[in-house]
Amino acid sequence: MTVYEIDPTKDERWDDLLHSHAQASIFHTRGWLEALHRTYRYTPIAFTTSPPGSQLTNAIPFCRVPGFLGRQRLVSLPFSDHCVPLVENQEELTCLLRYFRERLECHQCSKVQIRATEAVAADGALGTRQAPLVLHTLDLRTGVDEIFHNFHPSCIRRKIRRAECEGVRCEEGRSEALLGDFYRLLLGTRRTHGLPPQPIQWFRNLIDCLGYSLTIRVAYLKSRAIAAILTLRYKQTMVYKYGCSDRQSNLSGGVQLLLWSAIREASRLGLVEFDMGRTEADNPGLLAFKDRWGAARQPLSYLELPSPQRSPFAGRRAGIRSYLCAHAPDAVLVTTGRLLYRYMG
Repeated sequence: MTVYEIDPTKDERWDDLLHSHAQASIFHTRGWLEALHRTYRYTPIAFTTSPPGSQLTNAIPFCRVPGFLGRQRLVSLPFSDHCVPLVENQEELTCLLRYFRERLECHQCSKVQIRATEAVAADGALGTRQAPLVLHTLDLRTGVDEIFHNFHPSCIRRKIRRAECEGVRCEEGRSEALLGDFYRLLLGTRRTHGLPPQPIQWFRNLIDCLGYSLTIRVAYLKSRAIAAILTLRYKQTMVYKYGCSDRQSNLSGGVQLLLWSAIREASRLGLVEFDMGRTEADNPGLLAFKDRWGAARQPLSYLELPSPQRSPFAGRRAGIRSYLCAHAPDAVLVTTGRLLYRYMG
């Protein structure tokens, strides 16, 4: 098969492909790709075996992500939890994967990463899989009463009731005021995790490019923002993409109340799935938190060509990074994120 390159943000066939393919997600959409381009200046590109002028029946979208030393990576897709190749059969996938290997051998890029499911990434002859990740999804078809009953009685249900009793109120929308409260909480949460925050312009561009598909929800105790989440909606799925909170107020149940509000809204809209995002398999705390919502686990395993090499100094670098993030002034941390995230996709 011949492989063709297209621009998914400009090809008129792209939306029809997403509409017809069952595994298309918010991360495949023009809005997500456009926000990546505006924020990080990534160049979107998709590879397909469908000739120009014919119906687009398959494609894998990528962005060209620059490296610190100038060599580009192809990532499908940056900052997405998953981006399943939109193919009809294994033959099409094999053809495209072989094409990527040829690009590597010709030094046209330094690495190819596909953020897919374990089943898609299983062909070891064409690539290697990273350490497994876990995707949690909640089935909304059982109804809100059954969903609430399946929550952990103390860690989830009791926290929701406590938040309601303490008078925690939730606001939602896409205003600059809500974004400001969300971002202040995000800065504190990222600092706690030893990471710089994403650029605030990333969220502004997501709001602009995704419109009503994106919602910011903020929980307030009296007049103080104590927790916030950002959700995305596409087809029959709502995605919990970002969450943050004030650690001193975690006992008030702000995050739990916000997630419950989002789940009820998704159910009211007739959606069938609440996607709680990916978690690293070696993060037992976050895995347990998502398990307590009654969400089902699904393995994710990213395909990477060539095989990823773990540096023997990775642990030491992570320790240094955590220390610096914990002690750096807010302005320094924000600037660091704005400079580095372009290379972290």
